[in-house]
Amino acid sequence: MCGIVGYVGARPVLSILLDGLKKLEYRGYDSAGIVVLGRDLSLFKKQGKISLLESQISHSQVDGHAGIGHTRWATHGVPNDINAHPHLDCTGKLAVVHNGIIENYMELKTALIQKGHVFKSDTDTEVIPHLIEEELLNKDDLLKAVLGSISLLRGSFALAIIHKDFPEKIVCARRESPLVLGIGNGENFLASDIPALLPYTKKIIVLDNDEVALIEKTTVSIFDVQGKRIHRSPQTVDWDARMIEKGGFEHFMLKEIHEQPNVIKDTMEGHLDLAYNKVLLPEGPEDSLLQHLEAIYITACGTAYHAGLYGKYLIEALTGVPTEVEIGSEFRYRERMFKDKSLGIVISQSGETADTLAAMRRMKAEGIPVFAITNVASSSVARESDWVFHTKAGPEVAVASTKAYTAQLLSLALFALRLKGAREGSEDLRAKALVQELQRLPILAETTFNLEGKIQAYANRLRYLTDYFMLGRGLDYVTAMEGALKLKEISYVHCEAYPAGELKHGPLALITSGKQVCLLATQRQLLPKIHSNLKEVKARGAEVLILRFSDSEEMEADETFILPATSDYLSPLLAIIPLQLFAYYMAKEKGCDIDQPRNLAKSVTVE
Repeated sequence: MCGIVGYVGARPVLSILLDGLKKLEYRGYDSAGIVVLGRDLSLFKKQGKISLLESQISHSQVDGHAGIGHTRWATHGVPNDINAHPHLDCTGKLAVVHNGIIENYMELKTALIQKGHVFKSDTDTEVIPHLIEEELLNKDDLLKAVLGSISLLRGSFALAIIHKDFPEKIVCARRESPLVLGIGNGENFLASDIPALLPYTKKIIVLDNDEVALIEKTTVSIFDVQGKRIHRSPQTVDWDARMIEKGGFEHFMLKEIHEQPNVIKDTMEGHLDLAYNKVLLPEGPEDSLLQHLEAIYITACGTAYHAGLYGKYLIEALTGVPTEVEIGSEFRYRERMFKDKSLGIVISQSGETADTLAAMRRMKAEGIPVFAITNVASSSVARESDWVFHTKAGPEVAVASTKAYTAQLLSLALFALRLKGAREGSEDLRAKALVQELQRLPILAETTFNLEGKIQAYANRLRYLTDYFMLGRGLDYVTAMEGALKLKEISYVHCEAYPAGELKHGPLALITSGKQVCLLATQRQLLPKIHSNLKEVKARGAEVLILRFSDSEEMEADETFILPATSDYLSPLLAIIPLQLFAYYMAKEKGCDIDQPRNLAKSVTVE
């Protein structure tokens, strides 16, 4: 969700703050603001895009070498200039930016008003600068004042604070919402996510829950909430700054779709033992646990949830271990009984998804070990799980996930094969064939882009589309759900995904003359049933797109996209690519904001 950046050093701070906020635009926002600490605090904030903030600043003569910035996604208070961050105290000397939600802000606000504090916004955030202002009446130390203030807060927060009387210092704090420190040479940075730091440094320190940091030009000091010093060395991230550039593509989403063959290759690297036809997961659960598993619980949100459904299908098909999949926001609150010999699997691109984190913590509280699949090795999910599989997708900038989803599918396929090997050995013919077929996936994925021109023409023909249906059986239904989500997310076309066998149980009432239907047909044993479904929708006058393998027989459809043939079990890794491209070109035809669709954020870090 919202983005935070901060800088202390010798460079002019304005350009660094604005550049950092632009790197975080994918997180979703409706207003932006910065404050620069020089002789005074220079505050600028504006509803709308960062470009409007830049216009506001363009004629200002601002001097300073410390500052903080923020992109806000409205929760408390409508999007407007006043509710935008940063927020000031009554003196105008102290500024705060905040990600998260302060649950007890109303009682704090009431008490502060009684003490004479004047509030200007409708936000929960504004209580924080006033609390610190109160603490500073008795303390001549910004760090101690922040420590005293956050002890009064209930809820989640990532905070960055500067004060005119404490020049070239930033104090930041974290509870639940992510915050990353960037370590430079004579300069230091902070941000809510790594991409904002990549142009300047690859050395980072990730704050843990209930930690506070004092950032100065040459030092970064970390403390717990009691003020006790914590010593932690920086880690080096392996992402390259070029990964967050468009590289000649019109949009990040298109670039990231095209990166999938390399993502598949990079994520698999080192995990296939071709001599013995088995999968190696050295950081995964040990054989002694896998051999006696009675249940697996998968939890995730959004696109990652669809990956979890694929994992369930493959795990049960290959190993017979009962596997449940549940959306994180449902899992965390539902009453349930866990089996003793169980494993949890959590999936999160960012590793900071609030509901997924809460579900993971619930499993761990129940004594269930957790295997995490995430794209960010330094994330909360990675640090708090028992084992972690790091998908090698690199930074994903577009809000709609594409390459991270493919990497999650692949990770779950590798896990299913690893589980099968631990329980039954690697002699099963299906397992051997899958391991061999995994080698071919990068090339097969690259081949799917031969369809791109045809997909673009199809989207152009349907550019006035308002409703769409995606149907499939088995794993094709999983792909249909993810394809429908992509189309909804970025083109705003209402799209429904259904199990094709459910047509007669209600949805067929919606299929009339001229309706557009995509029928996925990559599950070979189910093709006779898919033929029947095709007849059903054609008989009602629908126009049908078929997505099938090159070795499958032709079907009588209005349009056909032919995929390079692979195993039915691996089909979702290929079949999703044309659907991602279709969503992209539909959004482009409709003039939508493809990388930053309305109302959505990349990393949902609050409930």
